[in-house]
Amino acid sequence: MLYSKLFGKTNKKSKEYNSVNATLLQKGGFIDMVMAGVYTYLPLGLKVLTNIENIIREEMNTIAYEVLMPSLTPKTAWEQTKRLNTVDVLMKTSPANEAALEKNNSEYILNPTHEEVVTPLAQKYNLSYKDFPFAVYQIQSKFRNEPRVKSGLLRGREFRMKDLYSFHTSVDDFKEYYEKAKEVYMNVFKKLGLGDDTVITLASGGSFTEDFSHEFQTICESGEDTLFYVKSKDTYYNKEVAPSKAPRVEYTDKEIMSRKDVLGENIIGVQELADFLHIPVEKTTKTLIFETDKEEIVAAAVRGGYDISEDKLKKIVGCKTIKLASKEDVKRITKAEVGYAGVLNLPPEVKVFFDESTDNRMNFETGANRTHYHSINVNFGRDLPYPDKFYDFKVVKEGDMFPATDEVYKVFKASEVGNIFPLYTKFTASFDYTYKEQNGKEKPVYMGCYGIGSSRIMGVIVEKFHDEKGIVWPKSVAPFQVHLISIGKEEVEKKRGDQLYKDLKEKGVDVLYDDREVSPGEKFADADLIGIPVRLVVSKKTGDKVEYKERAGKETQLLSLEEVMKRI
Repeated sequence: MLYSKLFGKTNKKSKEYNSVNATLLQKGGFIDMVMAGVYTYLPLGLKVLTNIENIIREEMNTIAYEVLMPSLTPKTAWEQTKRLNTVDVLMKTSPANEAALEKNNSEYILNPTHEEVVTPLAQKYNLSYKDFPFAVYQIQSKFRNEPRVKSGLLRGREFRMKDLYSFHTSVDDFKEYYEKAKEVYMNVFKKLGLGDDTVITLASGGSFTEDFSHEFQTICESGEDTLFYVKSKDTYYNKEVAPSKAPRVEYTDKEIMSRKDVLGENIIGVQELADFLHIPVEKTTKTLIFETDKEEIVAAAVRGGYDISEDKLKKIVGCKTIKLASKEDVKRITKAEVGYAGVLNLPPEVKVFFDESTDNRMNFETGANRTHYHSINVNFGRDLPYPDKFYDFKVVKEGDMFPATDEVYKVFKASEVGNIFPLYTKFTASFDYTYKEQNGKEKPVYMGCYGIGSSRIMGVIVEKFHDEKGIVWPKSVAPFQVHLISIGKEEVEKKRGDQLYKDLKEKGVDVLYDDREVSPGEKFADADLIGIPVRLVVSKKTGDKVEYKERAGKETQLLSLEEVMKRI
């Protein structure tokens, strides 16, 4: 391709964004922002995205059939799975003006995921035990009403995704396929150039399974996720599910002190409260009131400085869903406004759970269940019974230990590039999808889902592979194999550049030829910014040879065309 004819060239004066990929992809002429979280892929960007998706497609074809499902779904399908009012990023379409409204006033769901489409689709075609197992996948645009879209391609409201769905007659068959999917996923990331830094991470299994799901996380300094690694087990955890033992804190207290309530009006923040009471943060207690799908009321208490993991807590409580109680319920239960709940004198119907971080403390603080008041010098055994058991439902922090071995976690920043998830009968039950055994008896169908964010991967690659000059694309996904530059105003240099361009194309090399009449400095700067793996230069200085330089390296070499071709 001639760079002079390319639509969407570099724009080095483009705005600096808060993420590397957003900045470099727009400066390099790969994408153009239409609005926050929504991008046009320009020719260079589309080539990269297509290369990524072709690698994904090549591997997915070994375990599934490709289909293409619609972006629009009737609301009734989401009502049937009871997700219409629970998925908090769901978007819909509706007529945009009066003229459109007169033609059709229907509203449709813009799919963020496709369980509501693929399950009834499979039900139409595969009903016999002979049809199983099977899997289908697609690569398609998705839509999610993300609250924050400030990281370029890492989180958008419209994005590209590969989603695969597998169907099975037994849990064992599903688990066998699930393990195979892990292997195929790692093959994808190796081919994309991310394999050395991508790890399988345990994550939440959601509301319908006790199992972990698995995320594929690429370790990256600018990543928005935090991974906790147990070296002795060679296991990575997402922070929401990582088992955690809090570091023991040494206190100076020598004796139990008299409990009292202290007025602290509008002091709710943990550090602010600790400063006000002149106590360590670890002596404060965060107590939250929850309600479960079983209509139970639960109080959960953790040591100050920690947050509560609802994923962990619901497994301890033994419920499918758990959510914070409403302000009205909190006031009814505690007799206080939100922010002043504590573990003292709660109604007997409230089940109280203590995190292990609240153990081994003397003279600690808790909300007084009285608006604007905090109880201090509270002690187990005197002011409230010593708990029968302490649990682990806090969100892990750096410095915490893996409980089974007491080793301190190693912590990494990472970006999620894929996930696989057991669905079991969550969606097949919603659509009454069963299969018939050989004896004619109907049995449940088990499902799994498997996602890879192809546009997100494009952003992660840029976050991983760049320098102060621009992008450094891995060879497998780069928009071109070679960036050819011709330097010199004389006709002979131009002819040599044109001839080399022709020779490379005839030998099947995908080449971007900068044939513009601009300064050498501008051409070199654009080549570094665009980040194609190999740069070739012809000029009066190179004579009958070609200057060869790899984008990821520093050395340049003068080579013959034959030597260049061997390198490429």
